[in-house]
Formats: sequence, structure tokens, C-alpha cells
Amino acid sequence: MSTTVIRGGTVFDGTGADGRVADVHVEDGVVRRIAPGLDVPEDAEVIDADGCWVTPGFVDLHTHYDAEVEFAPALTESVRHGITTVLVGSCGLSFAVGEPEDLADMFCRVEGIPRADVLPMLRQVVDWDGPAGYLDHLDALPLGPNVVSLLGHSAIRAHVMGFGRSVDDHVTPSAGEVATMRAMVDEALDAGYLGLSVNTLPWDKCDGDRYRSRPTPSVFATWREYRALVEPVRRRDAVFQAVPNIQTRWNLSLFAALASKVRHAPMRTMLISLVDVKSARGTHKAVGAFLTFCRRVLGADLRMQSLPMVFDMWIDGLENPVIEELGAGTEVLHLERGHRGELMTEPGWRDRFRSQWTNKVRGRVYHRDLGEARIIGAPDPTLEGRTFADVAAGRGVDPLDCFMDLIAEYGTDLRWYTVIGNDRRRELEWIAAHPQVLVGFSDAGAHLRNMGFYNFPLHLLKLARDADRRGRPFLTTGQAVHRVTGEIADYLGVDAGHLREGGRADVVVVDPAGLDDRLDEFHEVAMPGFPGLERVVRRNDDAVRAVLVNGKLAWDGHEAAPDLGKAGGYGRLLRGSY
Repeated sequence: MSTTVIRGGTVFDGTGADGRVADVHVEDGVVRRIAPGLDVPEDAEVIDADGCWVTPGFVDLHTHYDAEVEFAPALTESVRHGITTVLVGSCGLSFAVGEPEDLADMFCRVEGIPRADVLPMLRQVVDWDGPAGYLDHLDALPLGPNVVSLLGHSAIRAHVMGFGRSVDDHVTPSAGEVATMRAMVDEALDAGYLGLSVNTLPWDKCDGDRYRSRPTPSVFATWREYRALVEPVRRRDAVFQAVPNIQTRWNLSLFAALASKVRHAPMRTMLISLVDVKSARGTHKAVGAFLTFCRRVLGADLRMQSLPMVFDMWIDGLENPVIEELGAGTEVLHLERGHRGELMTEPGWRDRFRSQWTNKVRGRVYHRDLGEARIIGAPDPTLEGRTFADVAAGRGVDPLDCFMDLIAEYGTDLRWYTVIGNDRRRELEWIAAHPQVLVGFSDAGAHLRNMGFYNFPLHLLKLARDADRRGRPFLTTGQAVHRVTGEIADYLGVDAGHLREGGRADVVVVDPAGLDDRLDEFHEVAMPGFPGLERVVRRNDDAVRAVLVNGKLAWDGHEAAPDLGKAGGYGRLLRGSY
């Protein structure tokens, strides 16, 4: 029997209600009592929460921990920030079914994870023969946080059609193949998957050498195929996640039609993602208005995932998904690193890259302003801290020519930083409070060299607290807690995100004094399971005093429990019941 009492904190239950000062008595993984002045059993571990906020464990609804959970199931980088439940199987990608080489080729390039490490791991661990077996495999791991999963469309499409046919735009699956995929969706929901994820964005590309640089399988599907596969999701009131194709003007409307109650029952649908992008100011307001229209007029439960923090990126050479917006960028990334510089010096390639870079007609994420792209690492130290535009001015050359020259010369040894969006506080507050937004889009476990959003729930708490201090509140603390706990868990339909008597004891103790600018401090730290690789993270350990997962102390404010990720009793697989 294990007993913990969290004493004297302001307790927020995850419903959006205001906090109240109380003690929380946890015993054997269950919240037994929440009340002021509780008696403390002699054998209890006491956590002093005076001046702190006590909240349910945070829920991260968009990760790509599918690979990392095999290497290091503690998933400490999320747990240390109070995240106690993570969702895998996003963006049409999952390890639910398929051959190891197929899974690695679908997953690694688009998610920025070294295939050289992932493929041997998959060859070693894959012993399941379908979606149900994969969940059983996850359930047997010594998980740090709780894990829930979507079924990735790319995985089942490649499995049913064969990888080559699934990424051939001249091939359409037969009626029998679509029926088989639809049956797999039904079987996955029976097993406990929360729903289905798909991808329509063509600049998410495959790795390996067989089908390198082709979009992932889900992208090749027709809308008839998508409609067929979401039928079990709609019928069983499960969850549908999708990546829209931002390069078109109609794609979002088609997802709205799928989600709406026109001609069929409405379907819970979450899209990726709502950002106040520098490349198209005001788009977030237009999309927000569209979401409201869909809810009020079409009866569509259509949500957008969004981060409550600046959306920024670190890039080695051209290795970043936003570069795949450009066909000429994909040409470079198609090649092995040692051959890229030669292509980048060819006049024909440079003309193509320039034409695509300056094209303002097609939708894009990256603003392409080289005055707002700063070099942070280079073999030539005189370049560090300067923008490409500044370097170009010093050399008397065109900024884009300078950009191409430097990357052709230094390749991935040239590291640079840029802000994609969410850099205007009032607009960020508007997004974070929008009722059709689901807060979260961390991509945790992916884009290891590019993004560091693991601590996004703490950023929302800080954003709301700071607004209140300025006298312009947009969310109460209770509402902010709800947005990253109960609201997400209830939308997904999982047992998480609430702090209540008789419930599972996923609990976070947050010190509001630690919600300061250090939350943005950037670090590069060793990536477990990937020798020699460092990933981007943000850390301020003063913000989180303690994290309990299923009643066990997983993080004490300074370090993870020694047996986290090695022993059971912490996280578990949470299955949906659809």
C-alpha cells in the first residue's frame, strides 16, 4: 500500500472551476479524499504544496512518441512538465500494423527521426500482427505516462495494398481493399483505439530508398476512400484526426463536410493546426470564424489543435518539413547529405528554388523572410548570431543567393532559427481561448532537432496568469487548467484529465512562481536511444514540484523516479470504449 498526501495547495479539478485550498489524499493509485485539513497517516509521503497549484495531470493530444516509447518508455521529457497522458498514432502514422521497413520509411523523414536507429529497433521489437496486438504490446511496456492511440491510415493502407501500390498516384484501391481497411478500423476500435488519423498534406515525405520522397500513403487516398474509412468512426462516435492540405483553398471545407451533421451524424474531428502564421496574417481569424460557422450552422464538432506559445523552429541546413513546401527543397532532401551541395550550386536548381521561394500564390507555412532567420551555429563563428539578410548585406549579395550559398557550403553544419508564428500575444490569447480549439500540438518525440514544445501546458498557465495580472484576463486559472486536462480527455473519451475522489491519481503540483520567462529557455539534450543525437527542449524545473502518475511519484521537481520507464505501476495503456 502506498499513500501520499499533497498538503495545502490550491486544487483545480480539471472542470474549469476555480481552485480551492485543500489537501489531496492518494492511496494505491486512487484519489481517496480532497478536503482541507486531512489527517495524515503515519506512513504517508507528504508533499508540501503551500502556495502551489494542484491540478490533474496534463494531456498531450498530439505526439509522435511511437518510436521513443520503444527506446525509452519513461518519456521523461513530457512527464517532467506534468504531462501524464500522451496520444500516439497522429498524422496518419502509427506502428499498428506493417513490416518494419515500411513503418520506418513512412515515419522517419516526415517526423525528423533517424531511420538508422528506428529500423533496427522495429526489426527487433515488432512481434504483433495487427492493431490489437500492437496495443497489447504497448500495454506490456513499463510506461512513464499513460498512453492512448489513434490508428494511422498510412499504416493500414500500406499493409492492405502493399507499400508500392499505396504510394502510387495511378493506383486506386479495389472495393475489397477499402472494405478490408474499413474492417480494420472497426477491429481497432474494438481493441481500444480512440479513432483514425489521416493526412492529406503532400509535403510529408517517405524515407528509405524504395519510395523515397513520395508522400506518405494516406496522402494518395481519394475522398471516397476517406469517407468509407470514417464510417465506423462516425457510427461509433470515435475520434477523427486529420492533417489538411494547406496548399489548397478547398481542403478544409471537405473536412467540415465530413464532420457535419448534414446527411449523417456529426463526427468528432480535430485538424492540425491553428497558428497565427507570419506568412499569412489574419488567416487564424478567418479559420476561427469558419470553425464557429461549422458548429453553429453545420452542427460539426470540428476542432483545431493549437499551441499556446510561440511557434518557432531550429533547422540544420534544409532539414525541416517546411522546406518540403518547395519542390526544389524536396530535391535536395531526396539526396544523401554529401551530395546536396553540388545540386545547390547548379543554376537550374537555383532558378527553381528562387521561383518557388518567392511564389506568393500557393499556401505556405514558412514566411521566408531571411531578415528573420538567424544563424545560431556554423563552422565559421563570425556568422553566428546574424541573420542571413545581414550576412548578405555585408557581402553585397542578394539574401536568397547568400542563403543558398551558405547551405550549399556547410550543409547541416549550418544551424539557424526562425519564428513561424504565434508571436503576437493578443492573437495568441485569442487562439488559446477559442472554443473550437483544442490546446496542444507538441509533436513530442518528433522533429527532434527542430521543435521543443514539450512544456506547452505550462505556457498556457503562464499566458493566462500574466493576462490576469495585467488586468485583461482571457481565461481564469481554472479554465486554463481545464483546457489542458479535462477538456481534452473528455473530447478524446479517456479516463484522464480530472482530479476527483475515486478517480485515478494523475496529479501535478505547479509552482506559479516558476511560470516565468525561463519556460522559454532553450536546451539541446541527449536523446535516449539515439547515440550522438541531441534534441531541442525547453525546461524550467522550478515550475513543477511533483508529478504523480497513477499515484506514484514520477517526478519530484528535480529528477525522475529511478524506476520510471523500468518498472510497472506508473503509466498504463488507456483504451477507448467505442
